[in-house]
Amino acid sequence: MRDRRWACVGRPTWLAVLLGTVACFASSVGSSAASAADCPGHPNALGTSRVLVVDPREHPRIGAMQYKETLPLKDHEVVITFDDGPLPKYSNQVLQILADQCVKATFFTIGRQAKADPEGVRKLAAAGHTIGTHSQNHPLSFNKMTLDQVKPEVDQGIAWTTAALTDPSALSPFFRVPGLLRGDAVESYAASLGLQVWSADFLADDWRNISGAKVYELAMKRLEARGKGILLLHDIHARTATALPKILAELKAKNYRIVHVVAATPDRPATPTEPEDWLVHRPSDETPVAHWPKIAPVDLAGADTGARARLDDFGILNVPAAVARVAQKPAWPRPPLARGLAAPALAAPASDLFAWPPVAPLSAQRRQLARLESPAPKAVAAKPAPRPVRLASLRRR
Repeated sequence: MRDRRWACVGRPTWLAVLLGTVACFASSVGSSAASAADCPGHPNALGTSRVLVVDPREHPRIGAMQYKETLPLKDHEVVITFDDGPLPKYSNQVLQILADQCVKATFFTIGRQAKADPEGVRKLAAAGHTIGTHSQNHPLSFNKMTLDQVKPEVDQGIAWTTAALTDPSALSPFFRVPGLLRGDAVESYAASLGLQVWSADFLADDWRNISGAKVYELAMKRLEARGKGILLLHDIHARTATALPKILAELKAKNYRIVHVVAATPDRPATPTEPEDWLVHRPSDETPVAHWPKIAPVDLAGADTGARARLDDFGILNVPAAVARVAQKPAWPRPPLARGLAAPALAAPASDLFAWPPVAPLSAQRRQLARLESPAPKAVAAKPAPRPVRLASLRRR
């Protein structure tokens, strides 16, 4: 587009140059917009709006579901990705659906699938899609793997996918962890190889046992909630092949645009972006700043200090003359105390004021405390006095 635009500049007068340049810009913009729908046999196709070139080493991990960075997409831009292929029965259907809409996507292949169907990998390259890798055997344990366990899975997945390609340079340095089960070992090893680890911005759950209609519903519902992003699908399921045409048609109806992502090379520099364009949560004026500004040092020794204020400095407004004369008298400093005038002295306190009552010896205190704590003796009941015995009664007996 740039060559075509500047080829228009070459008119004999400045006015002609200006008019020609404006017309050339308009035609180039129109052709760019039309190219998204320029699909042979399908004039109403969705198309691919632009190509985004990324440098994996500058942004080694992307995807809002797991990382703080994601692709720098504009509003209503979508990147479509597929995992787990190739599987001829369904991958070929997916490729045909994308071709009918002139849509470019990113595929993360499994090494053993590439070994079993190398032709399927070559079809991806021939169609102009981006090819990344998805490990050798798709183990759902990368979050628990050691570095020694991670290496063969990553290396063999790359090796078998590369072997399937006629041109090894068609393989992009993109990698997605199976099941998105990321871990320190796999992320550090991928970074050492210069791979960009892809997560996703939203899913359609097509790996679950649901209908194609449900896959379509979830994909659009979650996309609408975000407004843009990386969609993760799988090209090995019938439900995905069923839902994909409806998804693409709905994207077209709601003015979404497809973005094709490729890796930067020495001959293909990265698309210019700002660092904040990659952030999932971009800072704004509504976001509170998490740190205080630094305080500039002040030279207090060389500071100019003001003189003591006087009453005249404040002025007198609307005050009667008598009050003004009184007010003009200095209120400070107070007059010094006259010499020889001593303050009245207070009488000294009596010595017995601080005397305490005499304290009994410790042994006496203990005896008194023992008496207070000892229980009172129980009263002994008095025995009744014996009844007197009369002598007369004894005689009768």
